[in-house]
Amino acid sequence: MIVELNGLEVHGRHGAYEEEQIAGQPFWFDVRLEVGERGADDDLTGAVDYTEVAAAIRTVSDRHRFDLLEALAGAVADELQRAFAPEWVTVRVRKRPAGLPVDWSAVTVTRP
Repeated sequence: MIVELNGLEVHGRHGAYEEEQIAGQPFWFDVRLEVGERGADDDLTGAVDYTEVAAAIRTVSDRHRFDLLEALAGAVADELQRAFAPEWVTVRVRKRPAGLPVDWSAVTVTRP
């Protein structure tokens, strides 16, 4: 089974530019965790709780400031692996990039 959260919005002060670090901006996290059969028995105690996944993402973003999306995505993937022990995890982080006429930029990280 794959547990997914898409579009989790977290305000962060990440970025290579000073204005991004001072004012902050929204970041959107899309995550997928392969959790095997956890939760198939309809018992939350053995399942991966979505609210705990979201809380772990917020904690990483709030506790550290990253210049690059690559580092932020990697740190979130590492924490999700540590906290939930999935078979694999994929984390995509999106933001509206400073000075570029695009909807968003993103980095995707997968950890086995």
